[in-house]
Amino acid sequence: MGRMEVERKTIGWAARDPSGILSPYTYTLRETGPEDVHIRIICCGICHTDLHHTKNDLGMSNYPMVPGHEVVGEVVEVGSGVSKFTVGDIVGVGCLVGCCGGCSPCERDLEQYCPKKIWSYNDVYIDGQPTQGGFAKATVVHQKFVVKIPEGMAVEQAAPLLCAGVTVYSPLSHFGLKKPGLRGGILGLGGVGHMGVKFAKAMGHHVTVISSSNKKREEALQDLGADDYVIGSDQSKMNELADSMDYIIDTVPVHHALEPYLSLLRLDGKLILMGVINNPLQFLSPMVMIGRKMITGSFIGSMKDTEEMLEFWKEKGLSSIIEVVKMDYVNTALERLEKNDVRYRFVVDVEGSKLEA
Repeated sequence: MGRMEVERKTIGWAARDPSGILSPYTYTLRETGPEDVHIRIICCGICHTDLHHTKNDLGMSNYPMVPGHEVVGEVVEVGSGVSKFTVGDIVGVGCLVGCCGGCSPCERDLEQYCPKKIWSYNDVYIDGQPTQGGFAKATVVHQKFVVKIPEGMAVEQAAPLLCAGVTVYSPLSHFGLKKPGLRGGILGLGGVGHMGVKFAKAMGHHVTVISSSNKKREEALQDLGADDYVIGSDQSKMNELADSMDYIIDTVPVHHALEPYLSLLRLDGKLILMGVINNPLQFLSPMVMIGRKMITGSFIGSMKDTEEMLEFWKEKGLSSIIEVVKMDYVNTALERLEKNDVRYRFVVDVEGSKLEA
């Protein structure tokens, strides 16, 4: 199907200023180009990044801004050059909608590391128009940045996988940690952390959740299936676990000391940073030298990672713990997210919501 020539309007919920409060916003949806997919949005997950951007926590927000980058919807139109998708397909869109295509990361299908990557929202597309996210009725995305949702997978389950899921799956895959028998730690049990437990257990790992308090112990052990739970300030228990882990996935998004967790890693162990922190982190160099340990980071995942991750999730029969809300609850959901009052991911039922004022 060729692209429509009639200007199309859509409705989303946008932040207008650093208060971060969202309200209905009507804007123009770009035409469907030859390589584009026009998607009717069914649902969209809420990520902590949405909170950062709507409130301008990172000092780079542009308003009005429609957030949301864990988008699941139905294809309603495809461009003439689209070969992977047809009308009626259930598809997903994650954090990115564009890249340069010619740099070293792009040539290696690692577009998330492209210096000219284009974010799903709060960015500018190649045509000069602002990108807007998934808290809206529809979106138009280049086919490279669209993935098919596996048949039979619930849309509300698929949504959090498009950011939180692939963010934790990508380093497990890249660093060769998908093999069974490893011992891993998940530091922080939020949206990404709970995905980390799910994936690591499905890969056959012994998983220890490391938290700042005891309040999530029962959920971690009984609901998520973690093997052990430790409070980071419990020095006795931390000493017992010294030199025992092959990796730790650090999802904590605020400043924290690294030495206590480096001490848990065995020879060649890896501390993988995922939390976005604006203040410099510090560590004593002997903590990594003695044990040849690695402090590294990982950033979301590639489109190939996303496709592979979705198939792995389906194959293992996994499910995440989510809370589905309507759009008129989204501001309350964001307030609760800021207080870490969610188990473990909000998903907005866009299709079932009234978006108009």
